[in-house]
Amino acid sequence: MKVGYLGPKATFTNMAVNQQFPGVESIPFLTIPNCLDAVMEDKVDVALVPVENTLEGSVNITLDYLIHEVSLPIHGEVTVPIKQHLMVHPHRKEKWRDIDVMYSHSHAIAQCHKFIHTQFNGITCEYTTSTAAAAQFIKENPNINGAAIGNLLTAEEYGLEIVKHHIHDSNNNHTRFLILSKNPVHYPETTSTFSGYKTSLMVTLPSDRSGALHQVLSAFAWRKLNLVKIESRPTKTGLGNYFFLIDLDRKMDDVLIPGAIAELEAIGCEVKTLGSYPFYMIEK
Repeated sequence: MKVGYLGPKATFTNMAVNQQFPGVESIPFLTIPNCLDAVMEDKVDVALVPVENTLEGSVNITLDYLIHEVSLPIHGEVTVPIKQHLMVHPHRKEKWRDIDVMYSHSHAIAQCHKFIHTQFNGITCEYTTSTAAAAQFIKENPNINGAAIGNLLTAEEYGLEIVKHHIHDSNNNHTRFLILSKNPVHYPETTSTFSGYKTSLMVTLPSDRSGALHQVLSAFAWRKLNLVKIESRPTKTGLGNYFFLIDLDRKMDDVLIPGAIAELEAIGCEVKTLGSYPFYMIEK
């Protein structure tokens, strides 16, 4: 089995692949659409791409491309804690407090704002395309008096020294990744923790029915089906036209969820099941 992921190597996406699919051949791609296209073109069997971050919110390119451009069912989800560390070239290990420039992805620098402000107030921050790209730059330019922000895998991949662990502002920052494939996915010896099941639906409301969203929510509520997420996205058919992405905290059954879907269709909604799948947590 081949797994495609949003590259380059040593990113948090790469970490998710390594723990969810240990020992499997993994292939980095430049963009999220490239990952999904690779599955459609049978270049890889599975794509693992980010869909939501605690601080940054939904990854809209994942949602939009999945809805509008490709037809790939969701076969799993894995959540990874985002832990950032300060790393330098081994030659600068003893003088890391004297650095004058910080390199990393803009999100990573934002996630470590308090640390940078208190420990390196006024330092120049240079944005890179990824945390891995920042680490690679530091590795290849030992003459630069700089440091990178990244994860443990980043430091290992590029041979950098971590001089300060856990410099992120929030200990509750996580990223959710979707596992997408044409075929069922087997998780033989994953090192992540199984946490339950979800079912994801796409619901498009009828354009001429008042109170339709209330009726949609009622169809789930009286069946005691718990919604763990509901989000609106534009249909791209006209200004003000939206569909809703709904996640339920249970596996597709034979009665309750099909009954809710039938009720929604009876009031004129269009409903598409995006997947019913296990979700996993990576603890560290």
